[in-house]
Amino acid sequence: MSRTDRATYTQMFAPDGTVLLHPERAPARYRPLRAVRSFQGLMKDKEDTSLVFKIFESLPSKDFLPRVSALALSERGEFLRSTEPFLPEILDDHAALRRTPKGSLAHAYCDFMETEGLSAAGLVAESDRSGRPRYPDLVEWFINRSRDTHDLFHILTGYGRDALGETCVLLFTHGQSPSQGHLLIGYAGAANIKKMAKGSAAPVFGAVREAHRTGKGAPPLIAQPIRELLARPLEDVRAELRIPQPTQYRECHRIWQAEGIDPYNLLASKAAVEPELLAA
Repeated sequence: MSRTDRATYTQMFAPDGTVLLHPERAPARYRPLRAVRSFQGLMKDKEDTSLVFKIFESLPSKDFLPRVSALALSERGEFLRSTEPFLPEILDDHAALRRTPKGSLAHAYCDFMETEGLSAAGLVAESDRSGRPRYPDLVEWFINRSRDTHDLFHILTGYGRDALGETCVLLFTHGQSPSQGHLLIGYAGAANIKKMAKGSAAPVFGAVREAHRTGKGAPPLIAQPIRELLARPLEDVRAELRIPQPTQYRECHRIWQAEGIDPYNLLASKAAVEPELLAA
C-alpha cells in the first residue's frame, strides 16, 4: 500500500468520530520467515493460540483495509458497534445465554465452551500475549470482532477442536476473510495431519477444501448481529448462513475410528499402532 493510500485511510472517520486507521498504527509488514517460525512452534504446541495471531500479523492481506472500511463505515457497521461494542461480555454471560430457548445457537455455544473449558476472555488474553500494540481505531474493532467470533465458527460449522477440526475452521475463515495466514496454517496443517495419520484413507484434503468452499459461500459472520443470532435456533441460523453439514470432516472421523485412530490424539494413535506394524 502506498503512503497516499494509507494517508487516505487515516482521514476516514465513523459518525462517532472514530478514525478508520490510527496514524500511529505501524504499516503491516510482510514477514514470511517469522510466519514459518511461528507455524513450527504451533505444530509443537497447538494450544499456544498466541502463535496464530503472530502468523496472521506476519502475512498481512492486501485488501484488509478496504474490507475494514466496507464494514466499519457502513450503516451495518455502525449498528453493530452500538449494539455489540464488545462481544466477549455477551459471549461469556452464560447465565443470560442460557435463558434463550433450548436448541438455540446460544445453548450450543455454552455447551461447547463449558465442555472445552474455554471463554471469550481467554481468547482475548491469548491475543494480548502476541504483544501487538492497540489503537483506538476501527481497525482495532474489526480485528477484535474477527477474533471474538472464532469459537462461534466451531458451533455453526460442526467442526470440533481436534487437529482437523481446527484446520477446517481456519480454511472456512479464509473463505470468509482471506489472508495468507489462514492458508498457511490450513493447508500446511492438513499436510501435517496426513503425515501423522500416514497410510489412512481419510479424505483430509477433501475435508479442508469443503470447509474452504463453505466459508466462501456463507455471508461473513463478522457482519452479522451476533446477539440476535444467539437467540435463534441453531439449525435456522445454519440455513440462513448457508452452512451445510461437514460431510468430509465426519467421513475422516468415521474412517479414523474404523482404523483405530483417535481423531483427537493422532500422535498417540500412531505410536500405539506402529509397534504392531513392526511386529507383523
